[in-house]
Amino acid sequence: MARYTGPVCRQCRREGEKLFLKGDRCYSGKCSIVRRAYAPGQHGQGRKKNSEYSTQLREKQKAKRYYGVLESQFRKYYKEADRVPGRTGENLLRILESRLDNVVYRMGLAASHPEARQLVAHGHFHVNGKRVTIPSYLVKQGDVVELRSKSRSSEKFKVLLEDAGRGTPDWISFNKEKHAATIGQLPNRDQMSLPINEQLIVEFYSR
Repeated sequence: MARYTGPVCRQCRREGEKLFLKGDRCYSGKCSIVRRAYAPGQHGQGRKKNSEYSTQLREKQKAKRYYGVLESQFRKYYKEADRVPGRTGENLLRILESRLDNVVYRMGLAASHPEARQLVAHGHFHVNGKRVTIPSYLVKQGDVVELRSKSRSSEKFKVLLEDAGRGTPDWISFNKEKHAATIGQLPNRDQMSLPINEQLIVEFYSR
């Protein structure tokens, strides 16, 4: 299971905005964007030449980093989005939003996408009653994502469950008493409040 293992805050600095990859730290004064609001590296504070290509590339990289997806898998998602009817960019975001680790994050049972990925990989969640340990598993309409019973007693989840469900998008119906969420119709673009311009990603891959 390939994943990025380098400094997480470096990714936010490279994109020039918060991607909320470190949970509570991103809301504090320790956030790298607050402390060093420039790109990492020796030439991070130098002049930038914003060409059309670089703008499209940065948007693609930002989406990859936001969801924690590497290039080969991201390109696979794009090809799948391009095959199905509808707008390719919106289809791509819908696929990314339907990843199990993202659903766990949207439920409020993880402080960040990387943490959600780890919790899924450690087997804390069931989908339709079956344990799933693959963060990239794509949920479908009607699926039920549930925190497994053995995990509910842990101190970590006790804290997370206090605020779980707050801010959950309307395409996910969260039942706090059952520690479970039901997936409604997969979201359209209006239901996805994301700092991503998907059209630039489409233009990048259409070159």
